[in-house]
Amino acid sequence: MRFPRFLIPLIYPAMLFVFAGPVSAADKPNIVFILADDLGWKDLACYGSSFHETPNLDKLAAQGMRFTDAYAACTVCSPTRASIMTGKYPARLHLTDWLPGLRDTPDHKLSRPDIQTFLPLEEVTVAEALKAGGYRTGFFGKWHLGEEEGVWPDKQGFDVNIGGCGKGHPPSYFSPYGIPAITDGPNGEYLNDRLTDEALKFLEQSKDGPFFLYLPHYAVHMPLQAKPETIEKYKAKAAGLPAGREVYGTDLGRPIRQIQDDPVYAAMMDNLDENVGRVLKKLSDLGLDKNTIVFFTSDNGGFSTGKGTPACNLPLRMGKGWPYEGGVREPLLVKWPGVTKPGSVSSAPVISTDYYPTILQMAGLPLKPEQHADGESIVPALKGGSLPERPLFWHYPHYHGSGGAPYGAVRLGDFKLIEWYEDMRAELYNLKDDIGERTDLAAKMPEKTAELLKLLHGWREDVKAQMPTPNPKFNPDAAAKKKKKA
Repeated sequence: MRFPRFLIPLIYPAMLFVFAGPVSAADKPNIVFILADDLGWKDLACYGSSFHETPNLDKLAAQGMRFTDAYAACTVCSPTRASIMTGKYPARLHLTDWLPGLRDTPDHKLSRPDIQTFLPLEEVTVAEALKAGGYRTGFFGKWHLGEEEGVWPDKQGFDVNIGGCGKGHPPSYFSPYGIPAITDGPNGEYLNDRLTDEALKFLEQSKDGPFFLYLPHYAVHMPLQAKPETIEKYKAKAAGLPAGREVYGTDLGRPIRQIQDDPVYAAMMDNLDENVGRVLKKLSDLGLDKNTIVFFTSDNGGFSTGKGTPACNLPLRMGKGWPYEGGVREPLLVKWPGVTKPGSVSSAPVISTDYYPTILQMAGLPLKPEQHADGESIVPALKGGSLPERPLFWHYPHYHGSGGAPYGAVRLGDFKLIEWYEDMRAELYNLKDDIGERTDLAAKMPEKTAELLKLLHGWREDVKAQMPTPNPKFNPDAAAKKKKKA
């Protein structure tokens, strides 16, 4: 049965809850959601990396489902994190940049809009919805959704908050950390290890369940800092790579890392993977692994644009701060014991707004379509089925330090359209045939371009997206000089 598109947002959530049926308190699954920071689609071995070693994440993929076409709702961190918590697109929230964001400068042709600088308490987070459903909730890691303590995780539905504050990255990954929401440990203690230690305590305290453990690591965001012995391991590995290799190529006049060989970044990945393994082992040791759902994903693409950047996202184009696939396509692993087929792969396009309704359905709790207005449950895909075709949207009315400029984008089926706000120029790509987005089809396919532009413009109007405006202090000479320097 095929419903008219305008009825899907009303009918689909109700159908999912009816089909799922109620779940008794004793049978409610535990939920662990692990989020990495700035980790790219190609950074895991199970996604094709031959330099990074991620045995625990590879094992998680083998035990559950690996998504090939999963997306972050934004190309930078804070908006994506808000989308996970609320099930709403960043454009609808007016929280569209990392906080507090990049200020206007004379080389910017456009001025950014005045954005929301924290996640409003009026939003009913997924943690609050689970808590109301009988879940104990714990937060361990990066929040970055408001500077003031009054909007930190413990005010947004989490019973426990360790590490969650307004900071976007740690001053140091080694104690003393300089993070106000966590006490410093012994000198030299590593932040990923400490956050995992605290998460394991939470698991022990919550073993009678049900619980929601949210573990959004600060890693692998800069500063690049890792344990010396692990760095040495990857230095030796890098030494075995072909001599004379070209580490950086160019794209749009900018240096782009085109090989994975950074020992420090790889060592950070190694430690992150190790700590994911510690969580999985603790679940097994406590006898909770058969009734615990585990998610793993990232908040935006790897940082690959510019000299000194550590990540390589190839074959995806560009990275963090850009609308191309390297900036928004993410690894997504989901293990749902007894439901996801071990070692299965899904090519269904999904996005970070989808996690909220998915988690509620998994928990047997009523969906909240008025809250998670932009998300759809991906449970059908996790059960081996398909999802209704629908558009996915992005809106970034900002410049980014990596060189990215304000844009909007939409993906529908195999096609993705990008609209650059400086001149409203459109690019069109067929991702099935051109995952690297090298062949712009906008001129060759004017009808498809017009169709997707109409869809994108209608969506922006629907969510009341804030648009950039002309920058009165714009200096063309400053823009030209900056472009030449890049």
